[in-house]
Amino acid sequence: MRRPYVVGNWKMNTDSEEAREILNSLREKVKDIEGVDIGVCPPFPYLMVASELLKGTKIATGAQNMSWEDKGAFTGEVSALMLKDAGCEIVILGHSERRKIFGEGDSLINNKVKKALEKGLRPILCVGETLDERERGKTEEVIESQISGCLEGISRSKIEEITIAYEPVWAIGTGKTATPELAQSVHSFIRRWIENKYDSSSAENIRILYGGSVKPDNAYSLIAMQDIDGALVGGASLSADSFYEIIKEASRV
Repeated sequence: MRRPYVVGNWKMNTDSEEAREILNSLREKVKDIEGVDIGVCPPFPYLMVASELLKGTKIATGAQNMSWEDKGAFTGEVSALMLKDAGCEIVILGHSERRKIFGEGDSLINNKVKKALEKGLRPILCVGETLDERERGKTEEVIESQISGCLEGISRSKIEEITIAYEPVWAIGTGKTATPELAQSVHSFIRRWIENKYDSSSAENIRILYGGSVKPDNAYSLIAMQDIDGALVGGASLSADSFYEIIKEASRV
């Protein structure tokens, strides 16, 4: 039985005071929650604040991106070693906004995934199709291309350290959500791909999250599906109350 996993992606939101308020409130709310892994990914400037406030709690600190290099003349980049030093345990890679706005491709993301694993960070690899790709019946083709490119060279011994997040691009920040049945069909496809590429044990153990306008009122119906193991939460994670409600729904699965 895969343990549910709920991760909040704050994106480019909050200031230091807001970050502290959310984290202080959240750590109190989840004290008695059982059976769910929880992560929070604030903006880079607040990672050390987050790791200090969350130390010894049930909540892991994570980053929203990282470089594929260890150090050097890479202005504006942040390395895996820096994230580890700041107290991070997890990192989101390949988010659709990184792909679309900043032009990150599968090969680059693949290098980041390898570096995260090398340095002891647990990557959350994001994949997903656009509305146009879905309407043209290209969903599985797009997902397979992204997964195969981003997992190139990842060994059987490392694959279960990765979490995959399916985030249909057309459902991110739009208020639209894939139906549980639609999301389940894509999650099932991803799990079958993992089985074919690696083995049945890897497919059974790897966690696949859904991301795309997850809210307290739709979280349970999504996470209760057979192949959906949790949620990558955007806007709703900026409120300790709503994020807690999603975590609580996940704990019921």
